[in-house]
Amino acid sequence: MIAVRGRQPARLGSVERFVSRVRETPRAEHAYAALLGLRTFEVSKLHARLREGLSYQSLERVRRILDISSAEISKLIGISARTLARRREAGRLAPDESDRLLRLARVIGQAVILFEGDLDETRRWLTRSQVSLGGIPPIVFATTEVGTREVENLIGRIEQGISA
Repeated sequence: MIAVRGRQPARLGSVERFVSRVRETPRAEHAYAALLGLRTFEVSKLHARLREGLSYQSLERVRRILDISSAEISKLIGISARTLARRREAGRLAPDESDRLLRLARVIGQAVILFEGDLDETRRWLTRSQVSLGGIPPIVFATTEVGTREVENLIGRIEQGISA
């Protein structure tokens, strides 16, 4: 289980930028990229960024948004502590790691929208076990593409008022 540290960090700029972008353009399909510190939301540009690998700072942004340890974020994106240290030194993630981090940001973004920008409530929901996910926290369930789609479906059901 992922442990939220319980600190009350100030709202993070990338989260504010994301919430603002969604409010300005509710159909901004890839606005969650703001959570990674990216300023582009065009599919072709996002694709190119993933192929070159996201910056290590993108990972750090997500780690701070979730308020989790480096060990926990490395588990969520499926890299070892040793590899994480190498990525920190290099300043860049590999393309497959970047893709997994983007997928995680997408789920976080949808949860932030669900909880109307309330980052504390978003964190709580993402890290608490959910019966509809077999007792697994959404953030852990979303470590695979199939799991991510199910978490996104669950968020959609909750938004529609359908019993989750």
